[in-house]
Amino acid sequence: MSRTGQNQAVVVATFPMPPGTVFDWHTHDDHQLAWAASGVLTVITRQATYVLPPTRALWIPAGLPHETGAESRATMRSLYLDPARSPVTWAEPTPVAASPLFAELVGYLANDSTGGDALDEPRRGRAEALLADLLTPVPVTTIDLRLPAGEPALRVAEALRRDPSDKRTLREWGREVSASERTLARAFADTTGVPFGRWRTLLRLQAALGLLAAGQPVGRVAAKVGYDTPSAFVAAFRRETGVTPSRYFSNRNQR
Repeated sequence: MSRTGQNQAVVVATFPMPPGTVFDWHTHDDHQLAWAASGVLTVITRQATYVLPPTRALWIPAGLPHETGAESRATMRSLYLDPARSPVTWAEPTPVAASPLFAELVGYLANDSTGGDALDEPRRGRAEALLADLLTPVPVTTIDLRLPAGEPALRVAEALRRDPSDKRTLREWGREVSASERTLARAFADTTGVPFGRWRTLLRLQAALGLLAAGQPVGRVAAKVGYDTPSAFVAAFRRETGVTPSRYFSNRNQR
């Protein structure tokens, strides 16, 4: 997953992603724009998780460790931008709007990148400049979640990422990872900025985002991420985001 064009400031690669695909932790020498042409992508960094329906792309700066996956079938179009020639130099992951014009432009550049009708230098230069103009950060409601530091707490966090529905208490997790409840509680509070209980709520909501964006019913999603009732899930979702799940995705899909 890297930029391979010799004379191109932007190269587009297409990755069909069957359900459950994960590109494990990695970095790129180039800036990357991750976009789901179809389906829903999840991009995880050390600081946050981003759920990307086709109306959102994510700017990932060069050198940033991240993981990319798809819960359901998706097609990722990944744009690699040469840092030496990119007019955009954001140092942090940044969501941008993927408008219909953005989608058409990615296809236009992708056709050239994959050996289709080659663009001459002036046309390609204009297309790459237009792409840069379209990369406007969008204000979106997000559920940001940091992973805890320290091996015992990180083991708990990774286990809950694999199964957000796990309802074990911090004392029970302590027996699992050979650490006291107090040690784990301090690690979560001090290194993630929130107590363990709220951290787990945020994790469950993040896990739910991809399922909801893929069209799964709220009741099924609630059960999958550890809530006994849909109403409890909706209440937690509203408490953290200020909106219901349906309103959240309605807002995100505005172009």
